[in-house]
Amino acid sequence: MRDPKHPWPRPPHALPHGRLSEPPNGARVTVAGLVLVRQRPGTANGVIFLTLEDETGVSNIIVWRKAYQAFRRAVVSGRCLRVTGQLQRESGVVQIIADRIEDISHMLDDLARPDEAVENA
Repeated sequence: MRDPKHPWPRPPHALPHGRLSEPPNGARVTVAGLVLVRQRPGTANGVIFLTLEDETGVSNIIVWRKAYQAFRRAVVSGRCLRVTGQLQRESGVVQIIADRIEDISHMLDDLARPDEAVENA
């Protein structure tokens, strides 16, 4: 369901990317957004880097091998993801070390619906 304050359906329990400066380093956070980039460099020993975007900014996500194995399908094919993990700030770079990844691409369908259809759904 759409919140009148937000022009698109907000994933439940997700912190907007623009507010990642608020929690303390090491806090467990959840973010959600469109997958802009998936990188799996050959030199990264199985680590995958994701970039997610919401209406407030972007988040850098690090997916270690164990998380990738547990959530492979979402990491490989999700167009919109909700990621929970540990917030890490180092040398001015903010990233999230993923421990849970959910494919919430189905929420994108609500963006294409007229407001009346969403309200009656």
